[in-house]
Amino acid sequence: MIEVLVVDDDVRVARINAAYVSKVPGFRVAATAHSATEALARIGEMPIDLILLDHYLPDRNGLAVVREVRELGHHTDVIMVTAARDVATVRAAMRHGALQYLVKPFAYAGLRTKLEAYAALRRSFEGGGEAEQTEVDRLFGALWATDGSDLPKGHSTTTAELVRQALRAADGPLSAQEVAESAGMSRQTAQRYLKLLERTGRVRLSLRYGETGRPEHRYTWATGS
Repeated sequence: MIEVLVVDDDVRVARINAAYVSKVPGFRVAATAHSATEALARIGEMPIDLILLDHYLPDRNGLAVVREVRELGHHTDVIMVTAARDVATVRAAMRHGALQYLVKPFAYAGLRTKLEAYAALRRSFEGGGEAEQTEVDRLFGALWATDGSDLPKGHSTTTAELVRQALRAADGPLSAQEVAESAGMSRQTAQRYLKLLERTGRVRLSLRYGETGRPEHRYTWATGS
């Protein structure tokens, strides 16, 4: 399980965000905090993998928290979850090592997507070893995978979501034809979206070898297990 610290000065918002986190498979809310001081105390008391961090806190801002976390030697990852949308703050968050930045207000799907991308990145690093340029590009791209709103021109967010739902509902890997039948689209369309999602790290490709002929491509949703 990925242990998450939810930090927001608004108790109600922190409760909502914690409920969102709890709905995403593989994530658990370890604690909540409503100030910078409380957040730093929680990080020192328990193992925290990821902080969902508001910028506007009563005693210090979120960027100050990130700085102190690093100065204390903690390698906890950070996703900024805040109403601060000025470019200077976004840029500073990037420079301080925030992995993602989610602007309030947002729906559950928006946070879920960020968390799933983060989980996929963690899994990619588990194997260790060395990475070729294509793998490096995929690792960097995995963090910026979204719910489909930034798909390349000519691709539909709705279609991408249908593919995602088909894969997540399946008990095991699916072929492009099976995805097409489940999602109600042509095999060619399913294949096109599967390739796109596989390139961004959202879909995992495996091969199934039969007795003769070419191996069949099988697909699973990489971040929804």
